[in-house]
Amino acid sequence: MDPTAADIDRIETIARATIAELPTTFRAASASVLLRVEAWPHPQMLRDLCLKNPAELTGLYEGIPMTEKSVSYPAPYPDQVWLFAGPILIELDDRNDVTLNELVAHVTVHEFAHHFGWSDDDIAMIDRWWE
Repeated sequence: MDPTAADIDRIETIARATIAELPTTFRAASASVLLRVEAWPHPQMLRDLCLKNPAELTGLYEGIPMTEKSVSYPAPYPDQVWLFAGPILIELDDRNDVTLNELVAHVTVHEFAHHFGWSDDDIAMIDRWWE
């Protein structure tokens, strides 16, 4: 599935609305993170994650989690959350139990949770999405 500019814009709109609805503490902590929505993951991202199929990567957090940051250690680049429209739309098409809004919100919250210092195991303990 090849996403259009309208798909990318819609996904970004949903993601920004999701961030705006985070609890105040998390919303404030999210303010410095760049949100990037692209059609597909960059090949280097896939290589870095040892993924061959770009459809497997719906989102990615790049940065230093808040729990590992120090005020004396400035980050050379801003933290970023990437959402990938093609993989999101493929997953949406494969699943019949979620809406685009629900899926994008889920991926957005998952990636921002990494910014807050949560591991995939931490997220899985409270997130029953994949059951």
